[in-house]
Amino acid sequence: MPRLHLHLLSDSTGETLEMIAKAALAQFEGAEVSRHFWPMVRSLQHLDRIMGDIATNPGLVFFTLANAEIRAKLEERCRALGLPVVPVLDRAVEALESALGQHPHARPGRQHAMDEAYFARVDAIHYTIAHDDGVAWEDWEQADIVLAGVSRSSKTPTSIYLANRGYKVANIPIVVESPPPPALFGLKHPLVVGLTTAPERLVQVRRNRLLSLNQAPETAYVDQDRVTKEVQYARRMFADNGWPVIDVTRRSIEETAAAVINIYNERHAGEEQR
Repeated sequence: MPRLHLHLLSDSTGETLEMIAKAALAQFEGAEVSRHFWPMVRSLQHLDRIMGDIATNPGLVFFTLANAEIRAKLEERCRALGLPVVPVLDRAVEALESALGQHPHARPGRQHAMDEAYFARVDAIHYTIAHDDGVAWEDWEQADIVLAGVSRSSKTPTSIYLANRGYKVANIPIVVESPPPPALFGLKHPLVVGLTTAPERLVQVRRNRLLSLNQAPETAYVDQDRVTKEVQYARRMFADNGWPVIDVTRRSIEETAAAVINIYNERHAGEEQR
């Protein structure tokens, strides 16, 4: 398969464009793609500089540009070079325009405006970082979600991902020799979710972690029987308390977070119906 040069032009941070490109590329296994990322394109002079690289490395051009003049110039220059150019958000914006009966505001980076939701997300990130790995359990009642699970069951990365979506998340390791604080079992506001995984997979993850830290790879921490008992202990705790459980064995962080959000939304929808 030939190598493809993919040029990504955005008038803002380019985060949305990168996510769309990544999701689309995931459908093509083994594709060799060189990504050229061009954020904050807000002038014709900047576009002129970029076009030199596009001409040198011809390929496919994706863009999210609100300014009509810059858009038109990009499309004109790409047509002259014989290159396909794709306005990746246009179909979605057009559909919304039709459904809402409103014209879109051509403001670059509008989705990143520092509105109330932005500050709520920052607050959630601060809370989540301060309540990682069982820290500050006295404040858990302020959380939206509490994740519980044995060591290396993806609690921290899932918490951070959820925090970036605006959820205040605390997480706690379930350790056989050190039971969690009683506060965990009396929480009223937060949704408590148990994360579990296959013991065999957990042993592999833990062993890789020890090796990355240059520590002995054969300890009680990775003993198969001991790990199996840890997982069973955690699952009994989840069942005894009626907490929903998510098996993360074959899930990515994004998939685990999506499952947590679904449970959270279902819980709140149920509460609103009462």
